[in-house]
Amino acid sequence: MISKKRVGIATIWGLIFGVVSWLLCALGGPLPWSGIVSIIILTGLMGFGIGISGWQIHWWLHGLIMGVIYRIPAAFTAIWVGKGALDFALTVITGLIFGFLIELITGLVFKAKMPQ
Repeated sequence: MISKKRVGIATIWGLIFGVVSWLLCALGGPLPWSGIVSIIILTGLMGFGIGISGWQIHWWLHGLIMGVIYRIPAAFTAIWVGKGALDFALTVITGLIFGFLIELITGLVFKAKMPQ
């Protein structure tokens, strides 16, 4: 059974890390509103996906895999808009970090375990 507590906490932290991701991206210059909204929503969706996922694997591996799955589309967008391979790599790396942190905070700090 999916835990409302787990989904809620993971989604909220996804949105928080979405804002952090936007601020990190803004260091390279101003972003259009559509880019800002996309970054925040995409990372919020990562949190939601982590919250509803029932994969029975180690929590840290779960966070890393889900982070990469949700960040790969954004990484290809970085190449598409002409940012290059460095921004592709940085987008994937932040996905790894944020996925790990969302799972860490949700599962270990708030004790919202994965569904069985």
